[in-house]
Order: sequence, then C-alpha cells, then structure tokens
Amino acid sequence: MSCVLLFGLFLLLGLVIPSQGSRLGPTSPLRYSRFLDSSNTIFLRWDFDLQTEIITFELQVQTAGWVGLGITNRYTNVGGDLVVGGVLPDGKVYFSDQHLVDEDTLEEDGSQDAELLGLTEDGLHTTMRFSRPFRSCDPQDQDITSDTMRVLTAYGLDDTPKLHRKRTFVKSIFLLQIFYHDDTDAPEDAIIYDLEITDFLIPEADTTYACTFLPLPIVSKKHHIYKFEPKLLAHNETMVHHILVYACGNASTLPTGIDECYGFDAAFSLCSQVIMGWAVGGPSYQLPDEVGISIGTPLDPQWIRLEIHYSNFHNLPGIYDSSGIRLYYTSHLRKYDLGILELGVLTFPIHFIPPGAESFKSYGLCKTDKFEEMNGAPVSDMIVASYLLHTHLAGRALRAVQYRNGKQLRTICKDDSYDFSLQETRDLPHLVDIKPGDELLVECNYQTLDRDSTTFGGISTINEMCLIFLFYYPRNNISSCLGFPDIIYVANELGEEASEYMENLIVLENIDWTPENIRKAEKACKEARQTVMIKTINELIENTTGWIPDITPAPRGPCLESSGGKVEPQDKNPAGFRAAPVAPPHSNMATPAAFPLAVLLWLHGALLWLLVIL
Repeated sequence: MSCVLLFGLFLLLGLVIPSQGSRLGPTSPLRYSRFLDSSNTIFLRWDFDLQTEIITFELQVQTAGWVGLGITNRYTNVGGDLVVGGVLPDGKVYFSDQHLVDEDTLEEDGSQDAELLGLTEDGLHTTMRFSRPFRSCDPQDQDITSDTMRVLTAYGLDDTPKLHRKRTFVKSIFLLQIFYHDDTDAPEDAIIYDLEITDFLIPEADTTYACTFLPLPIVSKKHHIYKFEPKLLAHNETMVHHILVYACGNASTLPTGIDECYGFDAAFSLCSQVIMGWAVGGPSYQLPDEVGISIGTPLDPQWIRLEIHYSNFHNLPGIYDSSGIRLYYTSHLRKYDLGILELGVLTFPIHFIPPGAESFKSYGLCKTDKFEEMNGAPVSDMIVASYLLHTHLAGRALRAVQYRNGKQLRTICKDDSYDFSLQETRDLPHLVDIKPGDELLVECNYQTLDRDSTTFGGISTINEMCLIFLFYYPRNNISSCLGFPDIIYVANELGEEASEYMENLIVLENIDWTPENIRKAEKACKEARQTVMIKTINELIENTTGWIPDITPAPRGPCLESSGGKVEPQDKNPAGFRAAPVAPPHSNMATPAAFPLAVLLWLHGALLWLLVIL
C-alpha cells in the first residue's frame, strides 16, 4: 500500500518521470531543426537520448538523388563520416555508413553503425531518417559530443554518391542542446519590446559587426524579462549570423548611431557583459520558470549594446536591415533574479598569446571566498542554469572547472570545438551549485599558426578574450571574477628582465617565439601566482591571489559496439564498453538496466495502483 501512496504523491507533485531509455522511431517527433545552407535547400531535424546516447537525424533535401549527413572537423572534410542514402527509380532504397578518404571520394565503413528508420522520395524531396550512437567503436565514425559539432551534408542530382563541392556544406551546430522551458504558459500581461538596428545599410563585405546602444524598457516598478528571440527581416535571414546583447554600466558615456563594433571608434565596443546571445538558426530562449532578468531597479542596467554580425558573402548592394532581439517581460515577478557572473582572464593589459602556436592555453582563476564581504550581505549558493562562451577568432576550446576544498568537483561547461560564429546561450544538462569558498577556473585554448606577431587581450576581433558567462540565481552584487598571471614572473622565465607591467608587454612583443619559447610561456603562465580581480555591480573592485590548480580530464565515455565494429586500443578493457544491452532496433521498450531508480519506483507504484483500482 505504501507504494500506492508513493505513486499518488508523485502524481500530486507532478514528478511522474517518463522513460528516458526508448529510441525514437520512424515517426517520432524531433525537437530540433535547422536549415543547413543559405538557400534553404537542406533541412535537418534531430533529437537525442542522453541516457542511451543515441541520436536520431532526419535530413530533407530538395533533390531526387542521393543525400548524405555526417560529422567532420574544423580543418578538413577528409576523415569525416557521412551516412548516405537514396531511392532508386524502381523504388528500392540504398543506405550506407561511409567516410571521406579525400575531399571527393567516399568509402564504405567496415562497421555499419547507422540504423535506417526511413527513406522516401516524393519527386521534390528526398528524406532520410536514421539513428546512430554518440560514440561507436568504429574509428571511422566521428564522436558526437557536448561540443560544437561541424555537421557535414552533401547531396547529388542522381543516385551515384559522389561529392561535388557546390553541393557539400559544413555547418557548426551544438547538437546536444537542451531546452527545459517552453512558452506555452506566457504571463497574461506579457509585454513585447524590441532592441533593433533600424534601416542599416549592410556593407558590401563578407563580414560586418554593427553595433548600436539602446535603452532597455522604462518601467515604473520592477519587471522581469523571461524570454528573448531573434527579430529578423524575412529577406535578410541568411545574412544575420549572430546577435549579442551586452549590459552597460549606468555610469557609462555611450555613443549614438550605428558603427562598426571593432573599428576605429573604440567607444562602439564598450560594455562587455553578455546578457543574451543568439546564433543563426537558433530558436527563442526562455529562462527557467523561477528566474527572470530584472529591469526597473537601481541595480539593473538601463542601456545595452546591440551587436549584429552580418555575413554578406555575395557582396549584395543596397540591402537595408532592421534586425534585433525581441524581449518579453512581465510585472508578474518570478522567485529569483537572474545573475550573470563573468569568469576568465582579465582582458587588458596582461593577456597575451604567442604567434605560430598550434596550441596555447590561458588560465583565469576565480576565488569566491571574498564574495560575501564584497556583496555586503550573506551570499546564497549560486545555482547555475546556463552559460555563454566567448573568445575571438583564435579561440579553439574553453572550459570552466569547479573546485571545492582543494579538490576538483566537476567541469561546469566546456566546448572543445569552439566556433566564434556560434555564440549562444546554452542550458546545462543539470543545475550546478556553486558554494561560497569554491574556486572556479577558466581554461582557454588558442591556435595562432596564421599570425606572425603576439596577440594581446583587447576588444577587437584581432585581439583576444577568454571569458565564460555563467547565468545563475539568485542574483548577488558580484558582476565579474577574473584572473591574470604575474607577467613579471612570466617574462623572467623567458629570460627577459623587466619591472613594469607595460614594459613586460613590450618585451613579449619582441621575443623570438620558437616552439620551445611558446611552451615555456604557457608553463610560466600556469605556474605564476594569479591575481584575482573581483568586481561588483557598483564597480567596486578588490583583488586577491591564488594558484592555478591542475585539471583532471574527464574519462572518455564508453563506445557502443555494433556487429562488425572495429575496436580502438583504448576501448579493449571491459570498462570501455556499455555494460547493459541496448534495446533492439525499432523497439520502443528500454532495457531494465537503463531505467533510473525513480522510474523503477514509478513503475512499481503504477502496477500496484492498477491492482488496487481493478
């Protein structure tokens, strides 16, 4: 009887948990979608199951020929995987898991790890649905991870799979995105407010960063922003690449008009705290149900910088745009104000990256033990729900790691395949609790093989940044916690002598950056004492110091072996394989081992409940 009462309690509290172990079938709805080319010829839908680590794709292309979808890397399509399929004139289908042996040639994998769920052609479109594991045991398959993925698509005009460069596309997508909140229950008094650039003539250039400064809504009492979405002109959608909104300090003197964000007028790059981010193809974003961005109080920003990245690759003339971000806000206050904590490396004047580096890591430490003193009141645990990563063009990877009592606790967020052109707010798969006294470390990895002079921290895209914005609740008065190394120690380790910070920067510019010196500089930056600069919303600043802790990499997850799979050497131990069997193809039943304890309890209670009522 206790199990019946437990089930009833689950019902009352809304805690009945659906199965997470089932595979998506041939007709299951898929939550996510994106056009993959500028002409909207290729449309992708997808969904995934984090527990079984299976992802399902549905690719629809305007062609009667073959279609292909896979994963590649940043630098070359060679070695990328491509699942290929199509429908022959006689109605028979073909389907194969392949990889690229060079830029133009496909070869079938020795292990077929993709499962066909559907393949149709209607005279206008070819549609292919299939599933595959996040990580197969086939070294010719690219892993699908919680990083930015380079999604490779290709198609042909007939049924002979052969790559043609005009019909081959690569698009950066964060495939394992998670949205916990929807807008089905909008507040009755919801108010819409647009932050937009008005009648801006898009330059006849491949890339333009246009910025303007705009006021947030003027309200007589506190309100909460609970949702934002892109506001795009229909005929300009393919030109707007990403939109960022930065909060400005209320004491800032801001320019008027519209100008290049990182051009000759440095004033148009003022304000650095990102509060909203959208990238091409992304949907609207709704904050957690208990959280809102506060406006209308003395602590809240009154102005923002709106940044729009335009991509006019065809150099089209005479195109005017009025795009931006649409805000939704309400007077029905939520339980918590959203706070934004800026972490990373102090941008100027200490941050530097040597030229000619295949890889160079920078570190920024945050110590939270002074937060309560600077906040002026007790600081509650900070519950992190989402994040936004930010470097400039040399950035390749970022991560934020949490430490407690001297021990590494977790990696909060990361992207080992960062793309500057895909900056967006991302929800965490699980809420993260930061307690007062925790240490937070940001690591950024850069590549500067295409540069012949030292890159310094700065606001221009030719300079660099190393920042991660954590979106948390409840809000406190701390706005940023940034670290930087003892640059005098770094210079001395490189065999140079200098006593002033700016003098050291001149020294760094003139070093012969051999591979050995690059490694010395990276090691010195990690070993140097870090100064941690903590700043409040009211611009109060206090410094402390600390040392960079080591980062223990997360163990590699298990691969999913399939019939005929090729096993990598590191996977030959028993821990390298999934212990529980996977549900058979097309089965909607999960294996018992895949169910979490709560679901087992739920099923137990449900069974007893049925016995009682029957």
